[in-house]
This record gives sequence, structure tokens and C-alpha cells, in this order.
Amino acid sequence: MSDIKTLEMPKWGLSMEEGTLLQWLLKEGDSFAKGQEVCEIETSKIVNVFEAPFAGTLRRVLVGPGETVPVGAALGLAADPSVAEDELKAFTASLGGTPAVAEAAPASSTDKAQPAAKSPAAVPARSAQAPAPVSPVASGQTRIPASLQGDTEAGQVHATSRALRQAIRLGVDLGKVKGSGRDGRISVADLEAAIVAAGGQLAAPALPRRSDKAPRSAADDSQVPATPLARRLAAQLGINLHDCRASGSRGRVSREDVQAASLLRDGVPAAASNAAEASAVPDVENLPMSGMRRAIAARLQESKRNAPHFRLTVDLDLERLLALRKEVNAGLPGVKVSVNDLLVKACGQALVEVPDVNVQFDETAQSIRRFADADVSVAVALPTGLITPIVRAANRKSISAISAEIHALVTKAKAGTLKPEEFQGGTFSVSNLGMLGVRQFDAIINPPQGAILAIGAGEARAAVREGQLVVRQQLTVSLSCDHRVIDGALGARFLQALKRLVETPSLMLV
Repeated sequence: MSDIKTLEMPKWGLSMEEGTLLQWLLKEGDSFAKGQEVCEIETSKIVNVFEAPFAGTLRRVLVGPGETVPVGAALGLAADPSVAEDELKAFTASLGGTPAVAEAAPASSTDKAQPAAKSPAAVPARSAQAPAPVSPVASGQTRIPASLQGDTEAGQVHATSRALRQAIRLGVDLGKVKGSGRDGRISVADLEAAIVAAGGQLAAPALPRRSDKAPRSAADDSQVPATPLARRLAAQLGINLHDCRASGSRGRVSREDVQAASLLRDGVPAAASNAAEASAVPDVENLPMSGMRRAIAARLQESKRNAPHFRLTVDLDLERLLALRKEVNAGLPGVKVSVNDLLVKACGQALVEVPDVNVQFDETAQSIRRFADADVSVAVALPTGLITPIVRAANRKSISAISAEIHALVTKAKAGTLKPEEFQGGTFSVSNLGMLGVRQFDAIINPPQGAILAIGAGEARAAVREGQLVVRQQLTVSLSCDHRVIDGALGARFLQALKRLVETPSLMLV
């Protein structure tokens, strides 16, 4: 077995505990080189490509698309083609899993055109301890035993997303169900077996009847972005990908999108329709939290609980800053500097002028880390949550360089291709909601940083200058500080430095 190596779930960053395999970029039997892209993995923050740490041949896939496993778990086995199947099975058993037993079907021309598609052999077989599939009864209704009824808390159970959705729909407490998967993970088969074992009953799903009322697209959908699994399912169901919404990662059509389009195309049986009308169940959609959403919830809850926040607010006059922006954009072809770019630069210099705000708090060591350069994290809103790519050493970079770097980081963040070092760390954060018309707001500190600046909308306001009432372009910023490491006077000094730089922007060019 010494010739067998494992491809393992990587650890991208200190906070990463698990990852979801989105798709394999190889199929069993393919050879790969060191550094070659092997599969796509989604973490709580990003979707990134896993590169092979060594050269070899992929002999066995242990984790299928959509499966979430902890850091260090084996994703697949690599071995020389001369290694026997029995050796691979024995090695897999030593890892605590069971090798896939299905043989790969001959690749069709469609499969060859989609190398990222998953072959049947790539899906791990059911564990020897896993319950056999439960066949729903042909008639009657689903009946859940009282011993299994209850509410399931998503963060308290180790279950697949399908099992979690099914449990919520049926009103089953997954805490009362024993899982047969890796580390006791609960599958749909485990859930169904527990219902039957407790004396319950599962009704067979009603078959939808076809309806010709829904319009169908006949356009070529070969160029529509979609996951390989969604594309295969669409071909099986006769669904055109143009008729599907695209809610998957990076704007791709997912399996759920194809299933939803199939339900819209096909009608619902009259009996099921009558039963739905007779029930008084409200139209509520239960959405499981994504890994990113859970990570945001945990970190910000911890920040609000542990860090005593206090806030300072100041109005900034933008007249001279806007004039500088106009001059820079007019004088440098290809450069388009935004107000946010200038504010990031101003924050970088203000942090160097008031270095005791440019800090992180180490709760474990009960110490304060103060930094020589200002690494400014810029909050970027994504459909799945929030991420903060970092402009490193913003105090030492030109305004045009900061503008180009922020543009590149935002593009990568929205595409899900940020590298861990591009969003982990940072000494200070800025969050700008001005483009959404928000006048002023308070932001939650991004631990372990000591402060965050919330930027509102720039607008024309009445102001008094030399005893005269005039109209000036102004915006309001709020500084949230961790009172454990930053006192009120210190936060006020930072805002004074920021105000001086914004209202005399030529100082940023020195």
C-alpha cells in the first residue's frame, strides 16, 4: 500500500474546518501532474481550485460532488495503474470508508465534451453499516412516529443538506437519528430507515402530470454556464438550460435549478393539488445557511459578544476630494479612481499617523499587535454573504495603484477565486454602503481587528462657511472601536487625521 497516496481536503486558512467538493476536474483513471487542477472546493469564504500536491493517477474517488468533509479527509486515491483493485479496497477500508463498487460506464461523446462531469464510478458506494434504501409505500400518507418528531437545529447536527431539508419538511428531529456516514453523518437513507424502524410510514411521491402550458426554449443551451450534474440531469429530463434560473456558484445553473424548471414545466396531479389546498400550511421556504453565512454569523456574534463596541461619527467635506478625483481621472488615461479608493488611501495614511488604531487584539495571549503598515480590508457584498479582500500596505501605495488593486480584488471576490492570503488578516476595515443611498450606519468590528469605518452616501448638504450658508458635498462616517484596545480619545484622533486628509487631499500625494 506504500504506492497509494491520498488527495486530502486542504486547509486554506486558520479558520477553515471543512470544505464542500463542488466537482472533479478529472475522472478515475486520469493521470495528473504536480500543480494540476484536480477539483473545485467551496469553503465558508471562497470557491477555489485544489491543485495536486504530487503527480500520479486518480484511481478512486471517495467524495462525490456536493459532499462536505472535514479538513484532512481523503477525497480520492492516487496510485500507479499497476496497483491492484484489492489493494485500493483494502487501503480505503483502512481509512474508515468503503471503496466505490460501481464500474465506470463507457464515456459518451457528451461526457468527453465535459471532462468535469462525474462518472457513476465516482460516487462512493453505501457504507456496509448504512441502512438499505427504504421503498415508500404505494398508497397512504406519510406518518412520522411521535418519538422522532421535533425541530432540527441545522448547526447542531451532522447531516447532508438533503437529509436536513427532508427532516425540516417532515418535522423530524435529526438529533434522534443515528447516522451511518463518515463521522456519524446522517443521510436521507438513515432518516427514512429511522422512520420505518420506529413504526412510521413514508408515502410514495405523486408523479407529476405533464402540462403544455409552460413555454419552453428551443435555443442551443450548450454555452449556458451549468454544473456537470445539472447538465446531465437536464438532458435526462428534457429541460433546456435557458429555462432554468442560475443560482449556483459563479452564476451557474445547479441541479436544484433544473429540478425547479422540471416542476414548473410539469403540472401537479389533481389529488396532490386538492390536498395542498385543503392544508393550511403557510407558503414558507426554509433556506439552509451556506458555509459562508454560518461563518459570518459565528464571527460577528463572537465580535458583538466579546468586543465592547463604541462609535464615533464625523462629517467629511468632499469638495476638494472630488476635485482631485476629477483631475486624476481626466489626466490619467485608463484610470478611474472612485471616492472609495481615495477614502481607503486616506485611512491607510491616517492609521500610520495614529498607529495605536492600526492594531489587532490577541485574545489568547491577551496582547495587542501593532503594525507598521496599514492592511485595509474592504468589505464586498456577495450573493452568499460578505467577504473582505485586503489592500496590503495601503499607506505606501499610490491612489491609482489602490484603485486597480481594489478593482481586481472585487472581481476575484465575485468570481469566487480569491486566495486565502488575499482576504485573511488585515489591520483595519472599511464598509461602504453609500452607493445604496445609506446616509449613516454602524458596522460590527471584524475580529481580531480593533476598528472598522462605516462610510455613508456623499450628498449635497447645507453648511456654514465663514458665516455664510452654503451647499457642500459631504458624507458621514462612523468609526466602531473595540474599547478593550482603543479608547475614545484615540478613536477621535484617528477621525481628526482622516478628516484632515480628506479635506486637504493633496497631503495624500506627498
